[in-house]
Order: sequence, then structure tokens, then C-alpha cells
Amino acid sequence: MNQLNDLDYGTPEKHSEQSVTLEIDGISVQVPAGTSVMRAAVDAGINVPKLCATDSLEPFGSCRLCLVEIDGKRGYPASCTTPCEAGMKVRTQTPKLADIRRGVMELYISDHPLDCLTCPTNGNCELQDMAGVVGLREVRYGYEGDNHLKMKKDESNPYFTYDPSKCIVCNRCVRACEETQGTFALTIDGRGFESRVSAGQLDSFMESECVSCGACVQACPTATLTEKSVIMLGQAEHSAITTCAYCGVGCSFKAEMKGNEVVRMVPHKDGQANHGHSCVKGRFAWGYATHKDRITKPMIRSKITDPWREVSWDEALTYAASEFRRIQAKHGKDSIGGITSSRCTNEETYLVQKLVRAAFGNNNVDTCARVCHSPTGYGLKQTLGESAGTQTFDSVMKSDVIMIIGANPASAHPVFASQMKRRLRQGAKLIVIDPRTTEMVKSPHVEADYHLKLRPGTNVALITAMAHVILSEGLHDETFVAERCDTQSFADWKEFVLRADNSPEAMAEITGVSAEECRGAARLFASSGNGAIYYGLGVTEHAQGSTMVIGIANLAMATGNVGREGVGVNPLRGQNNVQGSCDMGSFPHELPGYRHVSDTTVRTQFEQAWNVTLSPEPGLRIPNMFDAALDGSFMGLYCEGEDIVQSDPNTQHVIAAMTAMECIVVQDLFLNETAKYAHVFLPGSSFLEKDGTFTNAERRISRVRKVMPAKAGKSDWEVTVALANALGYPMDYQHPSEIMDEIAALTPTFHGVSYAKLDQVGSLQWPCNDAAPEGTPIMHIGEFVRGKGKFINTQYFATSEKVTRKYPLILTTGRILSQYNVGAQTRRTENVAWHSEDRLEIHPHDAEDRGIKENDWVGIASRAGETVLRATVTEKVQPGVVYTTFHFPESGANVITTDNSDWATNCPEYKVTAVQVMPVPAHEQSSAWQKDFNRVHEEQTRLLQEADTLVTK
Repeated sequence: MNQLNDLDYGTPEKHSEQSVTLEIDGISVQVPAGTSVMRAAVDAGINVPKLCATDSLEPFGSCRLCLVEIDGKRGYPASCTTPCEAGMKVRTQTPKLADIRRGVMELYISDHPLDCLTCPTNGNCELQDMAGVVGLREVRYGYEGDNHLKMKKDESNPYFTYDPSKCIVCNRCVRACEETQGTFALTIDGRGFESRVSAGQLDSFMESECVSCGACVQACPTATLTEKSVIMLGQAEHSAITTCAYCGVGCSFKAEMKGNEVVRMVPHKDGQANHGHSCVKGRFAWGYATHKDRITKPMIRSKITDPWREVSWDEALTYAASEFRRIQAKHGKDSIGGITSSRCTNEETYLVQKLVRAAFGNNNVDTCARVCHSPTGYGLKQTLGESAGTQTFDSVMKSDVIMIIGANPASAHPVFASQMKRRLRQGAKLIVIDPRTTEMVKSPHVEADYHLKLRPGTNVALITAMAHVILSEGLHDETFVAERCDTQSFADWKEFVLRADNSPEAMAEITGVSAEECRGAARLFASSGNGAIYYGLGVTEHAQGSTMVIGIANLAMATGNVGREGVGVNPLRGQNNVQGSCDMGSFPHELPGYRHVSDTTVRTQFEQAWNVTLSPEPGLRIPNMFDAALDGSFMGLYCEGEDIVQSDPNTQHVIAAMTAMECIVVQDLFLNETAKYAHVFLPGSSFLEKDGTFTNAERRISRVRKVMPAKAGKSDWEVTVALANALGYPMDYQHPSEIMDEIAALTPTFHGVSYAKLDQVGSLQWPCNDAAPEGTPIMHIGEFVRGKGKFINTQYFATSEKVTRKYPLILTTGRILSQYNVGAQTRRTENVAWHSEDRLEIHPHDAEDRGIKENDWVGIASRAGETVLRATVTEKVQPGVVYTTFHFPESGANVITTDNSDWATNCPEYKVTAVQVMPVPAHEQSSAWQKDFNRVHEEQTRLLQEADTLVTK
């Protein structure tokens, strides 16, 4: 690899609109004022040697290779840090510069191991490249004196090695940690010759604050920081650009391959969602795709108590189809249904809902997206007219004040969090609304101006109180409201909001947020310029999730913060294709493009395209499927890529429903918790084994490209096609591009999308059609999709899940950086080195009251069930609130969550569960701990009741 042929150069300074003309090696060059000389040279086709400069970092000027001569200037300035000036005459190649560069390079090489043949970066090393460029042929200095050649390697990180003997102290890794990631985990320790990179205070990488995003590895120009996979497998032979299959950021990666084996995943510099950055999951945690636990043969069994029997694809599909037809003949057409996956591609999701509607003959299709973000779809559709976020991620760089509600981007959306932190370090203000102190509240060089630490379940009360401040103090944007919104709905909403019972003072007792803090945050948001709202599952997974989304949209419209860069309403989607699974028609009442099944015109279009009559009646949601199974009317389920037993609330209810069904078909990578109740198991394929598209949280459609053969012989879309044909409904696609062509033909927002166009431009944000052929980065410019924005009253109603003396604490849940969703993928990688179990966070006050110490096993009981976890005593949670993650099936986090749900969408109320927490003697696989927990729990309840009686008397 020749680095000079790659467009790496000092990051240009912020340019003004003025231009300057200068001369470089006799060539006249015109560039924007503020451009570095190095960048100007590249524009002129002149490559200047360099080591510390890269286009992903700010110029630094430490390597002394990029020195140039400039008429009228003394010495030899670094071209990466020297801004262009009008009339400059620059020389990049002179005998004197050549001597200086060779001398500098000789010093680097004299303290560098001469192991080029065995170096893992051989053929991909900038130090080697630059030695050749400057013409270094020999080194005069031996190794007799001081050197760093025997310094000990740091192998602590499971994914990369740090070899300080190869470090040239270029600072690129340190700057990448600061500028790109924003963690500030790396420093330069020592002075002069003793200088070396240090993680933290001379910690190992695993002991330090390093989050293993890989930015340092990517920035390193030598083999100092190297992926262990590269050391083991050597350099890649070829690569393909694809899209990460973890969170909703949708990072673009180059899968670097040796044959059919992945050598490493490199964040793609031109990725429009991640701009060459990554997190530990996307960068390193891809080993699950080839894990020994992968099931690669179809299996069937008559009863769930029978052992699995491996069969051919034909036998498995024929058996599944015959069972579905038998159940329909016995119980009726509506007795079976399907669940689509938010991990699968748009094309695969589209086919599953088509299978249900066209082959099953009903609308019994749902998706896990409903259990996380369906309130987003409902709330934004009602107010703004479209069921998706309004902005690009890049829009945050124009924000003046950022409000984060019920989300922790640092853990769940880390690449976007890094971009957000960059804007905050530039001076943007930050408001965090969260019952827990997350990493976004306080991290290196970032601290929230307001942290509104509300009680779980009181979101609506707080957002309405903030609106009360804005309207009562005249801080709303009257012009925007008059021009862009329905004025009657605004008048009605204003009258509601200004009621005395919606004031911060009145709501303080409900929310736990003081009136002073509420007023301060509201004033900051309304008066600081561009205001952007980002929210997550802490908004949607509530009994009033839809109401809260409406409240957020109300606030954005009232302050004029919709329809331009730097503002907007931005849901942060949890899984890689949550947005796409919704777009593709995975809900029982909506066809692709969010159009209701009862719409005769729309339904007729699909009937003509699919050559079948479709039902106009909405089907069953997942909770309705469970209830119907227990009633005996829903007996068959096709579940693609979802572990509903682990991820859905009230696990005991879910298991009872699954056990009652006559045929469950699971299509997945691994034998997950849901597969324990399945009768047919169809092997799934990872994102590395398929072609298709994902749609991220900013509506960005990106290509997924197959880089290895499907381990089971079929990609997921091929399995669904084969099942449809086995059911007697013909599907005939030769490639996922044909499926996308059908999606585009039938879905107005996708009319302009094709694989050819995606390959040409990289990605597209819908709507992409005749009206917006290049896509729509910012929604609602000029007018809302629905015409006039609609304000809707947000009356607060307390959740029915209330704390009592028996269940005095509120449990809420969330994610952690290293793990993903139910952990099926990340638990099968080295990510368990950071997080190997789900823990219960409890405040020191609550822990002391219960005799709980750090690392103690504790029993957690709710109205729905019981489980046991290890305790972490921390002030991140407030008194009265406990918190856990849900990445490990053995933790049983959803055993204790209830089946309460959002009033409009049935989105489960994961974030509010009343519980009691008590210590248990030990964590045993038997039920002994449960008996002990019950005994202690009953005794404490008896004592509390006696105390109540005494107080009453």
C-alpha cells in the first residue's frame, strides 16, 4: 500500500468563503483561506511525506517529515500546520529538505525493530512507506545505546496488541482517542527519549478508560497497535463495503478478507453515518458469525420434549408448511402468524410480512420494533406526519443546545455519542433527562448543564411542565407556529399547558425535579438557538410512551426547532434495522410505507402486484398472539431472527403461550431461548452471509454485501422464499436487488431506491422519489409532511405499576456498551471480558437499609416474578430506583417485568416495574435461594405492616 496514493493529509482548518492563490513547486494553486499547505499541495497533485498527519485528525506537526521551504519565512515550517497565504511560494522538494527528511527518518528507524519480514503490518505500514519515499537506504546508528526495543507488550485487550517498541510517538493514537472518540484515555508519558503512549496512569489497556473503539488502532502508522486477528491471519487479500449489524447508527465498514475469512472490520472513511469511526462491537465483535454454536442444519421435532432431528432443507420446509396448513384447517385462517426481525435486512423483513399476508392469508405480523419504538411511529405520525426522525446525525454539529431524554448514546449508540460530544466540547449546551446518571451527564470534557433526574414513569409530567415555562414566559416561536402549525390545535394545547396543575411547581412532587431546575432547563432549550432533541427507550417503553413522543414533538414545534440543520426530533433506534422493519410493513395494521391495511386503494396495489386477495382487517400484535394462544385460537408462529422469550416482558406469560402452540418455526443463528419451544429450527445467516439493505435511525438506507457463503447454504431471504413456495404461494426472486425493486415500486418513500443507485452514491435517506431523487437528509423543510403541524394535549396519567410497601423500589432497564440486546451475538465474542453478567445497580442508601454490599447476590421480586442478580452499589441511580441490563438469559430480567404497555401501541412498559430487593445467601441453581428470599421478603412485609398499624393507631 502506498500511503501517498491515499488521500491522507492534514485536516484542513475551517475555511472561510475567501480564496487565496499561492505557488507550490511552480504550480499555481487556489484554495479556500485557512487551508493547510499540505492540503493545498495534495490539491495540486503534489504529495508531501508525512507520518503524524491524517485527514481524520486535526493537524499536529510533530513528525517533522512534512517540512517545506517558503520564501520569506525562516526555517522549515510543517506543511500540515501552516495555513496558506496569498502569494506564498512553497517548495516541497529540495536537496536540503531531502537531507532533513532522511535524517529524521533515520532517527525513527534507529529505535525501531528491524523485523519487517515478520511484522504484522508488513506491506501496510506507513513507516516503511515513508522510509522509501525519503530514500532512506541505511541507518548509521546502531542499537548499542539507549533504545526501546525490549519494552514489554500489552496484550491485555482481547482484540489488539500494544507494542511500545514500535511506537514513534506520533501522537496519532492519543489524538484519535481525544478528537474522534472523546474518551481521553491515552496520554504521552515521559519526556524526550523516554516518551511513550500510556493508557491512563500507566495502566494496561483493559484497566484504563479505553472503550476499545479501535480509533487508536486505525490511526497508528506502525505496528504499535495491531489487531490480533491481523497478527494471526496476516494481511487481507480483498475487501467489501458493508453495514454493521449492531445498533441503529448504521456504521459503514470495509470487511477485509482472506478468501472467505474475515481478517478485520475497518470503519469505512466514506461511511456517511460514521465517517470512519466505530465502536467495540462493530469494529471487533464479529466473531459470532463463525462461532461453534452456530446451527447450520435444519432440525425438526414433533414435541418440544423430543430431541432435535437434523433433516434436509426440503424436509424441514415441507414439514413446517404442512403443519401451518394443518393448523389453519383445524383452527381457521387466522390461527397462525409471523414475527419479523429488526436484525434482518429490509428485503428479508419485507418478504416475511408478504408471506404472512399473501401465503398465510391474514395480517398477523408484528416485530420487536413495536416493543421498543412503536410510540415513535404513532406520536410523530400524529403530530408531524411521518413516523421517523427528522435529521441526519451530522445535523448535531449545528446544534446549540442538545436535549437527551431517556437515552444513553455513550452505551447504546457510541459512534454518534462521539460526534455529539465533539459538538459539546465546541460549546453546545446539554440537558439530560434521565433517572440515572449516565455517561452523557458527565464524561471527560463534557458535563450536562442540567440533569433532570426524574422519577421513572413521570416523563409526560415533566415535558408538559417544561412547555408550561416556555409558553408562560413567552419563549415560544410565534412566527413558526403561525406559519407552520395548525393554530387551533396550538390554541387548545396552550390553554391546556398553562393550567396551574401543569406548572413546574405543581409537577415537582410528581417528577422529583425541582421547579427551579425544570424552569432553568426549559429556558435554556427555548432561548439558546438551534435546539435538538434525542430520545430513546426511556421515552417509548412506558405506559404513556406515545404521549411522551407527542410531548416532545409539541415542544420542538413550539420552539421552532424542526425543519433545518441543528434541530429536530430524533429517536435513537436500538437495533440495526428497527427503522427498516417498521418501514417494510411489519405491523399488523400497516402495509409497507405506513399505509393502513383498510385503505382500499393501497391494498389493491399490493393485491395486483402479489396476485392475491388481502385481508382489510388488522391482525394480531405479539401480546395478542400470546393471549390468543392461551385461548386456543392462535396455534402456529413463524419467528425470524427474534428471541421473544428473552426479550418480551413477563417471561412466564410468554412461555405459557409458547408452550400452548402446536407449531413454532424459529429461524436464527443459534438455539436461543425461544428455540426451546420450537418444533422446527431453520438456520439463519449473519450479515456477512447476505446481500440487502439496512435503514438506520436517520432513515439512511445502506447496502449490506455478502462476503462469505451462507454457512447453512441459504441466506435468510432464500429461506422465506422456499417456505412460501412450500406453502403453495409462489415467490421467485433471484437476488435481493429484485426484492428492493418491488419495494420501490410499491412504497412511495422508496420509489427512487435501487441497488445501482446505492452503489453509486453510498447511501440514501428516504423519502427518495421523484420529488427527492437524492433523498431527504432533513425532513419537514418548509412544511410538515402532514401539512400543518398538529399540537396534541399531553395529560399525565400515573402508571398503574405503583410502588407499595411490598414492592417499594422501581426497577428500570437499559444497555451497556460492550453488549447488544439479548446478547446472542456479543456473548459469543470477547466482549464478555468487559461485561460477563447482568448486574443490579442499587443506591448506597437502599443497599445499606437492606444489608446489601458490593457483589452480593440479591433476589429481586415483582408482581410478575422473581430472579437473582449480583449487586453493584452506586450513586448512578437515585434512592428508590434500581437498574439492570438484559443481555444474559440466565439473569431473567424480563421474568420480573410486567405486561403493562403503552395505551396506543402496546409497547411494553419495561422502564417501570415495582420490585423488592433483598440479599440472598448464595447464587445456586436450585430454588433454595428463592425459598430464602421469600422467607426474608415475607418477614419484612410483616414488619412493615405492623409498623403501618402502629402509625395508624
